[in-house]
Formats: sequence, structure tokens, C-alpha cells
Amino acid sequence: MISTNDVLRSLRYSLNISDAAVVEVFKVTQVDVSLEQVAAWLAKEEDANFQICSHQMLAHFLDGLIIQRRGLPQGKAYEAPEKKIFVSNNMVLKKLRIAFELQEDEMLAILDSVGLSVSKHELGAIFRKEGHHNYRECGDQFLRNFLKGLTLRLRK
Repeated sequence: MISTNDVLRSLRYSLNISDAAVVEVFKVTQVDVSLEQVAAWLAKEEDANFQICSHQMLAHFLDGLIIQRRGLPQGKAYEAPEKKIFVSNNMVLKKLRIAFELQEDEMLAILDSVGLSVSKHELGAIFRKEGHHNYRECGDQFLRNFLKGLTLRLRK
């Protein structure tokens, strides 16, 4: 699993947002985090103020991104992730697909933009439910390439 801090750092850069804007994304999910906390999550591992971003906090951020960009479904209230949630690479990819309203061909184009050629079947396998016979785990390199391609797309 790519580190939660790396995902958060990459998305902040992709979206070209400030630490204060990251705090606002968390607020959408009724989570109050300070600028200092965000700075600690975004710091390099060798920095003195570095702190690990928990899976639950990353889930809140990804959910906040979805809500901020798309809104909540009508008549639904936000349901916070479980305290012991594990955010897998597959889950990160799924939530980003929802947040950015990406269709299969757009995702393939994003991956192709960084030199990663993937078939529709391979991509579909990543979005299958765990336990399905065609399910495929999203590897670290796959997610890193997707995040890199998403950055290229968003920062044009």
C-alpha cells in the first residue's frame, strides 16, 4: 500500500490547493483538523514535525473530495468511515473515480498519458468487489502512475 501521506500529498499537489483548502475538504465531513496537523501529514518523513496520516483521516479526505466536487446524494447524510478502516489502493482509485466523475476511457487515457498501457478488462478487475473471481489488487506502482497522470490532467 502506497502511504496515506503520499496519497494526501499527491492529491494536494494535483489539485493545486493550499493547506487551508485541505482543512476545508476535511470540514465537509465534519472533521476539524488544524493547519499544523495538515502540515505534519504533508511533511517529508525525515522532517521533525512529520506525522502519519491515519487510514480513517485519508478516508475522510477522499469522502470530503467527493462531497465537495459532487455533493451528497439527495436525502442522504454523510456516514463517517469506521475507525478501523483500511484504505486500500483499490479504494483510493474508486473514490477518485467518483470524485472526478471519470469514465473508463478517461481513466485509460490518464494511465496512457504516463506510459502505462492497460486494457479495459484489467482496469475493470480493479473495480470489482474483493472476493470476486476477476478481482485484481491495485499495486503501488499502478496507483502512483494514476496519481501522476491525474496531476498532468488537472494541472494543464
